[in-house]
Amino acid sequence: MSTFNAILFPADDRPPQEVLLMTSPLSAPASPSNVPLRCGRIPHPELYMDYIADQFGSNAWSFHLIEALDGMLQKLPTPYIVFYPVVSRDGMSFPVNKCIREIQGDRFDEARAWRGNLVIAKYKDADFAVMTDASMAEFPIIKNYLSTHHPR
Repeated sequence: MSTFNAILFPADDRPPQEVLLMTSPLSAPASPSNVPLRCGRIPHPELYMDYIADQFGSNAWSFHLIEALDGMLQKLPTPYIVFYPVVSRDGMSFPVNKCIREIQGDRFDEARAWRGNLVIAKYKDADFAVMTDASMAEFPIIKNYLSTHHPR
């Protein structure tokens, strides 16, 4: 397994932190529409997602692309991807992510809230073909984006 530095936004009261995102090689080429797999590796953000349904593998989480910040005319040269849980072990909703709730402040909308632990990975190119290391130095960019966006 290869690893890449990623940023974890825990749902509880812990602050965001860098984590090692494990990836494993794909056995066959992925569909171009499956963005997280374009790099030829399967990311494993579920390792950092509490209460996720383990038996579903990559079907237990979804992703959201960060390609530009509000007001930008061009896409980010090194985009990000937010992995978030969608299927819990017990079928219940994941807890609201307290860190994102605090970041969003008055713009927080519980009906459209980020839930569970989020894992943010970085790519070297706008085609999401090569994953690279993210660092806490990029926290302001990600915070800016998450302050105004919700999962789809």
